Amino acid sequence: LASDRPAVWFEVLHESKAAGSNARVGRLHTPHGSFFTPGFVPVATNGSIKALSPAQMREEVYEDDGRGEAAPLQSRTEVEEAVKSSRTGMVFCNTYHLLVHPGPDVVAKAGGLHRFTGHRHPLITDSGGFQVFSLAYGSIADERKSGGSGKAIAREERDGSTDTASVKRQKRPQFGGNNVMSISEDGVKFRSYRDGNVLLLTPESSIQAQKQLGADVIIPLDELPPHHISRRTLRDSFDRTHRWQERSLAQHLANPNQQAIFGVVHGGTDVHLRRESVNMLSKMGFDGFAIGGSLGKDEEDVYEVTRATMEAIEDREKPVHLLGIGDLPSIARAVPLGVDTFDSSYPTRAARHGNLYTAEGLVSVRKAQYREDFTPVDRNCGCSTCRNHTRAYLHHLLKAHEPSFAQLATVHNLHFYHSTMLAFRRAILRDLI
Repeated sequence: LASDRPAVWFEVLHESKAAGSNARVGRLHTPHGSFFTPGFVPVATNGSIKALSPAQMREEVYEDDGRGEAAPLQSRTEVEEAVKSSRTGMVFCNTYHLLVHPGPDVVAKAGGLHRFTGHRHPLITDSGGFQVFSLAYGSIADERKSGGSGKAIAREERDGSTDTASVKRQKRPQFGGNNVMSISEDGVKFRSYRDGNVLLLTPESSIQAQKQLGADVIIPLDELPPHHISRRTLRDSFDRTHRWQERSLAQHLANPNQQAIFGVVHGGTDVHLRRESVNMLSKMGFDGFAIGGSLGKDEEDVYEVTRATMEAIEDREKPVHLLGIGDLPSIARAVPLGVDTFDSSYPTRAARHGNLYTAEGLVSVRKAQYREDFTPVDRNCGCSTCRNHTRAYLHHLLKAHEPSFAQLATVHNLHFYHSTMLAFRRAILRDLI
């Protein structure tokens, strides 16, 4: 019965019959609308998609007002009709940045993130751990660019130090004066990038902050060690992360607040640890899975880790999110594995730097060759940017440092991404993927 369902629930609408495929079309239901999968979730770091307002996201990217009711789909025909034109949206917000400013208490007083920001679609927040640990170890993007440097391993094996609290004594990237001061069983202590105040992020405080923010899906606190660490350090981090996740789940269950919580699968590139993580999280009873932690040094590592993780997940009724991976080649390889949702800041960041997606490949409108190119960015794209403007005009705006360039470019890239995901859903319904 509908009344027996939780506030956030997932339904599988169609499973592909293509040989060797686990692809599926689903729908995630939340108090703020539903979201068809496979789907892409853009990142709104500070509660805002850079260069676009929530209203522009609704009108230009999602092409709906975010107020539609999720009526039950009774037949394959209804599923096909619903998916045929679906471009529904979901947005990913970063707890770390919102914790530092304006603070979850301010957001709570405003009535939660939806009212504070004006977003009407479903929202997901992370734990804050990703940004904090990126200060200590560098980001996943940095790691993949570097090929997974292993300089730290020899030092760990030589001096026997596996305590990640020692990170405060190691040289690491500095971002605006940020410092990760220590990592312990309690949580992680760090300095605010705004005022230098010392903050302690624990499994409990992360969940409490996400309760105040009020997103539809929340993520437990986890540690994000880099690819290039020793097995001993990875194991220590793995065990601590799962103790943190168990504490996070307990804090969530004390006040569900019409939210779902996804357990984060860890284990680095060790497929045995990945399987162990899935088993542990399944027993804890999370509402869904998020594939996180270090996924390796390159695209092939990401695929193999994702494949091994998906094979280990036996409960096919729960949604699976791939954290921080949103490049189109990786998405195309993960969809047949059964991954439901993806998030990344890449398409919006690429847009602001002049890199626009098309059916024929990437167009870098910064280049001089587009100075007199009076064609749309993509002739087959229906976004407002392609309907009304040319590559030459966008080239001019970028070179003139006009703020409107970022808006027009971001509209196009997000529209392209959502159109690509719509194409995936249609293909799965026809058992082509």
